Amino acid sequence: MASRKKQSFLGGAAILASAVAIVKILGAVYKIPFGNIVGSEGQTYFNVAYNIYNVLLTISTAGLPLAISKLTSQAHTQGRENQKKKIFSTAIWLFFVLGLAGTLLMYFGAERLASFMNEPLGYWPIRALSPAVFCVCLLACMRGYTQGQGNMTPTAVSQILEALCKLVLGLTLAWYFLKLGLGLDIAAAGAILGVTAGTVLSLLYLIFYLLRYRDKKASLDVPDSGGSIMRQILAIGIPITLSNSAMSIITLVDTKIVLGRLRDIPALADSAAELFGQYTFGMNLINLPPSFVFPVTMSLIPFAAAALTRRDHAEAGRIVSSGFRLVAVLAIPAGVGLSMLGGPALLMLYPRRQADALAAAPHMRWLGIACIFICLMNLTNVILQTYGRERVPIYTVIAGGIVKVVMNYILVGNPDINIHGAPVSTLCCYMVIVGLNLFFVWKYSPEKPHYLQIFVKPVTASVLMGGAAWAIHGFVSRALADSRSAYGANALATVLGIFAGVVVYGVLVVALRILRAEDLRSLPRGEKLAKLLHLR
Repeated sequence: MASRKKQSFLGGAAILASAVAIVKILGAVYKIPFGNIVGSEGQTYFNVAYNIYNVLLTISTAGLPLAISKLTSQAHTQGRENQKKKIFSTAIWLFFVLGLAGTLLMYFGAERLASFMNEPLGYWPIRALSPAVFCVCLLACMRGYTQGQGNMTPTAVSQILEALCKLVLGLTLAWYFLKLGLGLDIAAAGAILGVTAGTVLSLLYLIFYLLRYRDKKASLDVPDSGGSIMRQILAIGIPITLSNSAMSIITLVDTKIVLGRLRDIPALADSAAELFGQYTFGMNLINLPPSFVFPVTMSLIPFAAAALTRRDHAEAGRIVSSGFRLVAVLAIPAGVGLSMLGGPALLMLYPRRQADALAAAPHMRWLGIACIFICLMNLTNVILQTYGRERVPIYTVIAGGIVKVVMNYILVGNPDINIHGAPVSTLCCYMVIVGLNLFFVWKYSPEKPHYLQIFVKPVTASVLMGGAAWAIHGFVSRALADSRSAYGANALATVLGIFAGVVVYGVLVVALRILRAEDLRSLPRGEKLAKLLHLR
């Protein structure tokens, strides 16, 4: 029985991690055709609305669903069916009120919110996204309820449905509205409608699922009062909400500051939306590697949590070190590669927006390195939470956010630097967060991780890889300098450069023995991969 429970637990975690990975990848891929359709200016209108939505969403759903999941899990384990139903019926009204308040705020306050963000043309995207707040709040309650019973499949399916609808319908509407001759703000609102429709479809699926598979077993347990359950939900959920809301709020404030500082420069006032959109072009590409690294991080957490429960600190320390090595092996070369070839990659991915891609290319030198620290931040946050230090990431994120806001105010407000200061502040922000997180992981880990041993070899291999990729790209570009198709020449040079970098890095990973066999055992088919790479 214990073995089956453990397999169920790990299997559920794997299902959820896989779904989140798919959703993140779909979300990142969505931004590439979207950028080709609406360009840098349209992306700014989209991001203004989405950043406001993200803050309301995080406040409403970041910690409370986890509280519902935890309370439901406890009742499920105790066989208290009436308690489970009472938790859900109490929570659904809480989320109904939160969702309705958020939707009304975005819909009727769209004009004021757009003005607050220093981008009046964000009005229609904000309104188009407003119904999604209500839907997602109800979704969060239902997902927390099903997860608390050990069933991750409804959450996984609903998240993928949401992402697919956003991808297909959102891009179609954005393209169609532009074809009708409507403005970029309306096209961005069309893309946002895809997000809203996705939440509606996902909500309908979960309602159908809960009605079809509702538990009809009779139970004699006496549930707690609604007030008692509400207090328990808030006591568990509010601290987690504060932790997860910090970065969303900082991003919102930072977007307002960057747009405001650009508009304060007379020569750039009319092009502020376009300049900010060029910066987000680079961020779209930077968000891809964390999408692939995330499931690796999540796959390790159940094993580390189980080891800590057994008080096997040596095993937990080994798993944490393996997590660091895996993320280092994936994130560092990805960041170096984006820093070296990010500009050519943008030109290849955005053929219809070559001017925007060319303007965004200099940002990639900084953002590529920032990508490494974003991946490490995600890993270290999860490690600290696994060690029971949930509040530490709140403080480190706030510290990094303050650095980002202050540096953007100073650098972006300088006419000679303007938008080029944004990627620098982003890199410094995540460096501060990761630096602090690494210190606290070392402080609170019973088995201290050896950072020098973990990072030296991946950094060395990544630098050599980056040099090889850059050299091959440069050689092919010069050889095809007289080609009739500048786009084709750049695309071929970029692909060959990436391929050369992958080959060189793969050889160095094996030759330098950067990975160990134990690092792969927690991953799907890890044993076979370890044998294939001759790891010990």
